[in-house]
Amino acid sequence: MTEKTALTPATHTTPPAKFSHGVKKGNLLQVAGQVGFLPAVEGQAPTPAGPTLREQTLQTLANVKATLEEGGASWDDAMMIRVYLTDVAHFAEMNEIYNAYFEEQGLKEAPAARTTVYVGLPQGLLIEIDALAVLS
Repeated sequence: MTEKTALTPATHTTPPAKFSHGVKKGNLLQVAGQVGFLPAVEGQAPTPAGPTLREQTLQTLANVKATLEEGGASWDDAMMIRVYLTDVAHFAEMNEIYNAYFEEQGLKEAPAARTTVYVGLPQGLLIEIDALAVLS
């Protein structure tokens, strides 16, 4: 049986509850929902990248990427990306940011994706993204 390994990149804070930023088992890597917090600073509370959807989306994608890399994966290994927005009015802007980001990343094939509106994020956070990757 393959061992399960919890992942917490150095840039991330320790989760406030019993969960991991990512988990790898065999060739599967699940990245937990990431938000737009800036890299962790010892002794400081997590800080959002900024108030705008653009700032938070780019930081959230960076946080997902850091967790993928911690597990030995890349965006090209991502099979599914789920995006949760707090406002339906943000769909078009998020799609523009998302498309430009992955074009810059040189993504070979787009993963499956789903975007939904979810209003349960902490105050001030506009987006959450998780990902499932399969390593070769």
